[in-house]
Amino acid sequence: MADHPRGGRDYPRSVGEFQAWFSTDAACLDYLEWLRWPDGFVCPECGVAGGWRLGDGRFMCPGCGHRTSVTAGTIFDRTRTPLTVWFTACWEFATAKDGISALGLQRALEIGSYQTAWAMLHRLRSVLVRPERDRLNGTVEVDETYIGGEEAGLAGGRAKGKKSLVGIAVEINEPKGLGRCRMAILADGSAASLDPFVTAHVEPGAKVITDAWQGYAGIKALGYSHDRRSQRAARARGEDPARLLPGVHRVASLSKRWLLGTHQGAVGSAHLASYLDEFVFRFNRRRSRSRGLVFYRVLELAVGHDPVRYRDLITKSAPRKVSPTPPSARGHPPSIDRPLLDRPWRLSYLDNSG
Repeated sequence: MADHPRGGRDYPRSVGEFQAWFSTDAACLDYLEWLRWPDGFVCPECGVAGGWRLGDGRFMCPGCGHRTSVTAGTIFDRTRTPLTVWFTACWEFATAKDGISALGLQRALEIGSYQTAWAMLHRLRSVLVRPERDRLNGTVEVDETYIGGEEAGLAGGRAKGKKSLVGIAVEINEPKGLGRCRMAILADGSAASLDPFVTAHVEPGAKVITDAWQGYAGIKALGYSHDRRSQRAARARGEDPARLLPGVHRVASLSKRWLLGTHQGAVGSAHLASYLDEFVFRFNRRRSRSRGLVFYRVLELAVGHDPVRYRDLITKSAPRKVSPTPPSARGHPPSIDRPLLDRPWRLSYLDNSG
């Protein structure tokens, strides 16, 4: 796999190139093979390189004899949805500026079942967080906000209710601008929840800016330079408290607007974390010059991720019923693999001129 992927060689640069590259299921499968094993097959069981391809398309390890396919052990494992459909869904997911809803994907691919489109998107969202990704560094603002239902909270915004408490951390660039962000659901606003959030997402030694909430009192002891800013003191000075932490407030506003605009706010608490992962993935790549590169990154993560079963998705929460098709009868869209036709738009003219 290329360390510095290049458009036109490692990923398609436009929708035209995408359609030319991935017009068949076989081409899609070959691309996944290249992404997963760029230097040739490596046994996922014992790590031995080499082996040979069997008549059914699977690979056999020369060391342990294990047999596997390109899609086995990835999010495409056991899928009955053709790869041409999967690739088109990935392209739509990656290249749409603000993402795509399950209903939008169902319509774009003419998938008969809403549940199939819903599950495909949730599988893609599940791969977006790299376990080894770098933590935020430099100057980082940290705060929390409630995202979810419309139930009003108590003063301070930390009351329990239908909403989920979400931690936000965002890099502050100098002299201005925002860097990367991280978001995660918190159990509550105590130090027991806030300290692990900070240590998981912010590099030790960074300057962490928070409000004066007591849950952040132990940040300095964790190895950070801590700048506490009191909203109460700001109000006493006649200043806008929101200006104390403009970065996290900006990210919070953008995320809520995105959920409302792209998904019409129809995000249950059971799946909120995956939607936040998608927002963070998009926000951190907002300056990417190529949507094709984002498509490449999504597939790169997908072939390195363990399978995600439909039953695991609906265990959390079933998709909202937009289609009368029940989850147990999801349906499987036909392949988009199509043979090239010889100018079908000319046939009617030729038939009539006969």
